[in-house]
Amino acid sequence: MFGRVGAVAVAATAALAVSLTAAGAIATTITLPSTVSADPANWTPTVRDSAAIPSSAVYAVEQSGATMFVGGHFDTVASAKATATIARKSLFSFDAASGAIRSLSDSFDGDVWALARSGSALFVGGTFTKVDGVSRRGLVKVDAATGAVDSSFDARLGGNVTQVRLVNGRLVVSGSFPGKIKALSPVTGADTGYITAAVTGTVASNAGPTEVYRFSVNPAGTRLVGIGNFTAVAGKHRMRAFMLDLGSASASVDPWYYQPLDNACRGVKLPDQLRDVDFAPSGQFFVIVATGYIPATTAGIGRDICDAAVRFETNIANPSRPTWFNYSGGDTFHSVAVAGKDVYVQGHFRYLDNPQGHNSCGPGCVPRSGIGDVDATTGLATSWNPGKDRGVGGKDLTVTTAGLWVGSDTVHLGGESHQDLGFFPEP
Repeated sequence: MFGRVGAVAVAATAALAVSLTAAGAIATTITLPSTVSADPANWTPTVRDSAAIPSSAVYAVEQSGATMFVGGHFDTVASAKATATIARKSLFSFDAASGAIRSLSDSFDGDVWALARSGSALFVGGTFTKVDGVSRRGLVKVDAATGAVDSSFDARLGGNVTQVRLVNGRLVVSGSFPGKIKALSPVTGADTGYITAAVTGTVASNAGPTEVYRFSVNPAGTRLVGIGNFTAVAGKHRMRAFMLDLGSASASVDPWYYQPLDNACRGVKLPDQLRDVDFAPSGQFFVIVATGYIPATTAGIGRDICDAAVRFETNIANPSRPTWFNYSGGDTFHSVAVAGKDVYVQGHFRYLDNPQGHNSCGPGCVPRSGIGDVDATTGLATSWNPGKDRGVGGKDLTVTTAGLWVGSDTVHLGGESHQDLGFFPEP
């Protein structure tokens, strides 16, 4: 860990902070009262490699009541103790208590990256163009039980979707499609006009498409933080990250900006230097995780967000520094979930607390393979250390009232076999 420790206390008393949407969905932000077990549950289903997809991965996990939904890059799944596999292309669902795989079955011609549930509907975002033979580029609405495509919902985005959230009755989606971030009608898919801020520019010629890769919304539904590859939002200078104020009738660009985001890391090819963001259940702060190798200069340590997890206070508009840094010393963070006092992180890192490491364990470093837990107040790694295969690095961490779901691209988690999907229960 490197940097200063802020004075903002972490709220860890509420069990749930909820915001109701006009569509009837409930967006939950969950504070777990204690750190999850380091022993993964034995009953969870698995995603399997196949001849057609030899390197499967889970990119999105979503819970709705007694059902879990999983999206990613795969065509084969299996129950925990099953010897027979089941065909499921990019999406499947299962019982949240037993792991039994449900009948939901759709065929996507691309990967699923984002999921959101509202009533009987499931919104699915990704890199696909067709679902069960129906043309739907990047976003589709299906029946959550049967998988039937809703023919009345057609957003016509014309590009890939990497994040989907229901916020105050609107379906907010982001990705590399024209517009990059929009608020849609959850009924028809039509653009509501609520978000009009143009997202433009690229941070480098090799940084990939201009896009809003991920975003997170605070529990009150009043702030949105987006990350990705861009240089301006609504004509305002914003490289790699921005905040929107979510008003009653429209969204506007918030003054929040961290100026050192203008600085590139040492990595030579950086599509989406920032990889994930999550608000705390209190809404008082958010955590961003990143790739980038290490800062380009020694002066960048404690300033530049490169292979690091960092905490920002929501109401500090122009921070001189994040509240804390936790550097890996040269390995990528891919996902983050804030569960109160615990900030769970995942990637292909080997160490935490490692600002002086350059692909090595520097002074004070703590070995952590692929997954770890950072104290939300101090920014230091906690003793929680289940370990996992590193792989490319898991793209999703999802907190439920029962514990922490891990979506990944590897086989071993907590010393056990849990290919691409695992669950750490609340003690």
